[in-house]
Amino acid sequence: MKKLTADEIQNNWNTMIDVINAHIGDDRRDNLLKFYDDFQDRMMFAPASAKGNYHNAMPGGYVEHILHIVSHSLEIKQLWEKNGAEINFTDEELVFAALHHDLGKVGDLKHDYYIPQTSDWHRKNRDEIYTHNPALQYMKVPDRGLWLLQHYGVKVTDKEYIGIKLTDGLYDEANKAYLMSWNPDFGLRSNMAYILHQADMMATHIESDQWKRGEESGEVVNTKVPKTKDEQKQVDNLKSKFDELFAS
Repeated sequence: MKKLTADEIQNNWNTMIDVINAHIGDDRRDNLLKFYDDFQDRMMFAPASAKGNYHNAMPGGYVEHILHIVSHSLEIKQLWEKNGAEINFTDEELVFAALHHDLGKVGDLKHDYYIPQTSDWHRKNRDEIYTHNPALQYMKVPDRGLWLLQHYGVKVTDKEYIGIKLTDGLYDEANKAYLMSWNPDFGLRSNMAYILHQADMMATHIESDQWKRGEESGEVVNTKVPKTKDEQKQVDNLKSKFDELFAS
């Protein structure tokens, strides 16, 4: 299996805040940081998926997955540009969409999106570590994420909106209208959504492979994530939360 330590979870969070400060403009950074401050505890421990055979179904998995998407998106954009593709969006737009493509997985204002699976049968036979929270109003993950952003007054450009909506590509039936139109006037006018989808697929498969390698070897797989400032007080506080959360 794959597991993150309390230090890694804290470092990942610090890295994500650093990414926001480095890439997001002054006109919306304050509102965005207010949102992240309000959701910090929930986002830090959120998984990226529900099942062990998916990807990053572990505490801290969500933030680590987001960091992978940001990094892969910037790398893939350079590859597209190197091979002659038109890049008609900014790095800020790309990073913003990468940061928030799965934002709906943190839940709504009151409820988590994922809650621990308490059924031993489902855990054993379906590898369900988490399950969806029935207290939530149903929304598609991108729709809930966009709703959360507007609730906090965070403006979204048209390219960011489409990028967030289409990151899952044709795995989401609702995206066919954007990606399979026979009318050229309805086609995408930016490559950003394709780049985000490729980054998401790359991160998801690598994370899933890491989990599988850990199961086969019986060892815990720790991923390498770039570290920022190590604030020991934050780490100590997080460790106590971490120990309390997983005491059972």
